[in-house]
Order: sequence, then structure tokens, then C-alpha cells
Amino acid sequence: MDLPYYPINDFGPLMKGLAIGGLGIIHVFLAQFAIGGGMLLCYLQWLAQTGRCRQARAFVDGYFKVLVLVSFVLGAVTGVGMWFTTIQVSPRTIGMMVDEFHWIWAIEWTFFSLEVTAGYCFYRYGKRLNDSSRMALLSLYATAAWFSLFWINGILSWQLTPGGWTETGHVWAGFFNPSFFPSLIFRTVTSMAIAAFAACLVINLMPEGNREDRTILLRKAAHFLAPLGLMPLLGVWYFATIPADSRAYVMGGSAAMTLFMSLAVLVSFLIGAYSLLALLKRTMYMNGATSLLLLALTLVATAGGEFVREGVRKPYTVRMALYSNSIRPDEIEHLRRVGSVTNDPYPLLEAEELPNEQLRLGAKVYRFQCSICHTTSGVNGLKELTHAWSPEQKRLMIAQLQRTKPFMPPFAGSAEELEALVQYLQWHGEGQPDDWPETHDEEVLAQIQQWLDEAGTQAGQAHTGDVANSGGEQ
Repeated sequence: MDLPYYPINDFGPLMKGLAIGGLGIIHVFLAQFAIGGGMLLCYLQWLAQTGRCRQARAFVDGYFKVLVLVSFVLGAVTGVGMWFTTIQVSPRTIGMMVDEFHWIWAIEWTFFSLEVTAGYCFYRYGKRLNDSSRMALLSLYATAAWFSLFWINGILSWQLTPGGWTETGHVWAGFFNPSFFPSLIFRTVTSMAIAAFAACLVINLMPEGNREDRTILLRKAAHFLAPLGLMPLLGVWYFATIPADSRAYVMGGSAAMTLFMSLAVLVSFLIGAYSLLALLKRTMYMNGATSLLLLALTLVATAGGEFVREGVRKPYTVRMALYSNSIRPDEIEHLRRVGSVTNDPYPLLEAEELPNEQLRLGAKVYRFQCSICHTTSGVNGLKELTHAWSPEQKRLMIAQLQRTKPFMPPFAGSAEELEALVQYLQWHGEGQPDDWPETHDEEVLAQIQQWLDEAGTQAGQAHTGDVANSGGEQ
């Protein structure tokens, strides 16, 4: 079995997953605004050309049009940044996504190209066109933008709920997976809300027009907030489709997941409640400060939701197919026998700083199996997480990792590699002294092997309310 090894970049004290997550949140927020902004422009153009809102045309031709253009340009740039960053950190995950869905990606890129072309054409020539041509161009932009979301949503939701793809390997079985439709509708509603709040902010910043004109435009833009009333139902629907262990992480199985989910729900509730109140109480005026605050809160809700969406996939990056450290479940047993880094061809950057070969082996094991989610002494640092553990505890905890933390993959290496990793962590914990003895106690290695055998090679399971397997053979 030949394992694909890749040169993995190190971001120092910044956790690699955090680098991807931070960029991803900005990208998702901008992309969803571009989608909702296109839909809102269509709505306002319809109001203008049917005589329902004379103020709408100036708004469509003015600052909001520019803002939508900026959003899809920045969305495109951060999208490229996402590809670049994930290839640096988790190339095997990207490789699997492209390999399984290359034609889907090609279709998505076609729609994105159409979105950019139509959006720029309206920005450049919109004022010169008649109403029907303007509406046709805006409709083309909005439709292409939404279908870009449609295709990407299928691939992203597949990572958590691959559905029938796990058994059949069929592209469409994975694409139209159990969480596809609730996720798609949820993101569509979110896009509309982001666009509405951005529009309210721009309306308040417009130098021309009086308060009455602004009030009329604000009420029209607020119509896009009405679907927020569906959010609770969509949330329940979505959580009903995801695996039971993923729900368990949110419901208390993982403190971080519970915290961020609670934050997203609370912020979403406040946004929805205020928005619906504004719709019902037509005399309410949403000023610039309030609009900016609500827009900022949508970013917070987006961040919480994306953090949870990524986190509940653990220990997988593609459920049942690829662990978060880019090792496949069917490779664990083989790596336990031959070692996970035996054939790793890439040298260590810090090799000369390590006192002995065992620590160099431990550093390679850390880089291959741990560094995607952890640093040594930075964000989510193993030095801090394990400082209170004795060497014996470290050996047991890592050997039975999927029992220790069900959202982590099983240790995928030999007993010698595990001991090397323990010594590497001990060395960091002791302040990285210049001298460090190697340890090759046969009894210790035999005990580690026994613990590895007891834990098995299958993933652990979070407690789901039933009698759950805590991580042994399933």
C-alpha cells in the first residue's frame, strides 16, 4: 500500500485549521452577500420598472451595484485563497474532492464565469439599457450566482453526509446527500438576509435623498428579511439529517462545538427577532448604526455556523472516507504494522535542533498525524494540552486516542512511533533541553502495542443517547 505523502507547510504558532477557517468565513460571507445582492438587485429593478418604487432605480444604479461588484470580486479572490491554503495544508482532501466531483466543479466554474461576466456587464452598461435588458442581465447574474452556490453546496454537504456514495461511489448519490436541501435553503435565506442588512447600511449612507425616500427603500429591502422566520425549522431539519455522533458533539459532546453553536443560535435569534419586529412595525426606522450592527452580527453568526459545520465532521474531513489528518480508515491497520512515516521522503526543517533520532521520528509523526489540528506550543498546542499528563498517561491516551477523544482519529502508527511522539512531547514540555536520552524499553513498547490492539483501528463514537461504542472494533 503506497501512501501519498505531501510537503506540508508550517504556520508556526497558528493552527493550520484556523488559517483555513478564518479565510473560509470571510469567503463564505462575501460569496453569500454576492448571491443575495444579485437577488435583491433583481427585486429592486422589478419594483422600479413596474412603478412600485421610483427610488429603487437610483439605488440599483448607485452604490449598492458597486458593493455587489466588490463583493463578488473579493469573494473570487478569497475563493482562490481558499484553494491555495487548503492545498498547502490538506492536499489529499482537496484531491479527493476534485477527483470525485471534477465535472461538478467544472459546471460550478462555468456558472461562476457567467456570474462574473453578467455582473460586470451590468456594472459597465446597465444605465444605457432599457428595463427589459436590465432585468435580463440582472436575472442572469442572480441565477448564475445562486447555481454556483447550488453546486458548491452539494460538495460541501457531501463531506459530512455522503449518503449513498459511501456504498456505491456514485457521484449523484454523494451530491444529493441527506443534508443537501436543508443546507441549500439555509444558505439561500442567509444570503438574502446579508444582502438586506448591507442594503440598509448603504441606504443610510447615501448622500442624496431625504428621510422619506430612505424609509421607502429600507422597507423594500427589509422584505428580504421575511424568510428568516424559517430559520428555526431549517435548523431542525438540518440537524435531523446529520449523523447522530455529530449532533452529540453540538449537544455537549464537545465544549467548543456547543459554545459556538449556542453563539450562532443566540445571534441568529436576535437578528431574526429584530428583523421580524421591523417588518411588523412599519413605523420602525433602521438607521446606519443599527444596520451596521446587524450586518456585523450576521458575520458572527456565519463564523459560528461555519465553525460548527467544519467541527462536527470530526474525526473525518470526508465522513467514513478520509480522516482529518488525511489518512483513510482502511490504511490504519497497515500503518500500525509498517509505521506511518517510514516512507515519508520530506526532511524536517528543525532536524538539527532535535537531540536524537527518536525525537526526529517523533517530529515526523507529529507533522504527519497531528499538525493539521494542533501546534506544538501555539494555538491548540499539544504542549499545553498534555502538560499535566505523565509519560505513561501520554502513551495510554494516544494509543487509545479514539476513546480518549472520539472526535479524533485513531493513532495510525507503530508502537515505536507512538513512543517517539511521547518523547517529542515530553522534550517540548521540559523546555527543549540540548540533551535527551532515547527510550527503547521493550516492556513499554509491548504495553503500548497492547493498548493499540485494545483500541482497534476503527473510529470512536460520541455518546448519542444510546449505548455507544467508545472506540473499539465496530
